[in-house]
Amino acid sequence: MMKTEYVINGTRIKSEKIFYNEIEKVLTSGLTWKIGRNLNAFNDVLRGGFGCYDYGEEFILKWKNFSVSERHLDPGFLKRVLGILEENENVTFVKFK
Repeated sequence: MMKTEYVINGTRIKSEKIFYNEIEKVLTSGLTWKIGRNLNAFNDVLRGGFGCYDYGEEFILKWKNFSVSERHLDPGFLKRVLGILEENENVTFVKFK
């Protein structure tokens, strides 16, 4: 079974707020509410069950133009984001400079 791929575009991610907006746009579907704008909510979204994929379902997350985001995001925040991505066993994370 092929894993579904989702792509976030780093050229748009120039702040934490925009990061959460992009995650919500790409990884959730059909919600009548906004996801939390914090790393706990990001972790919850990665685990699944918010419209795009089921809880625990494996998927691939591609972050294209990662270097653009890297220039704009706080290094500490970005390090925590990458740590959360590594900890979620259902996520295969790929970044493209």
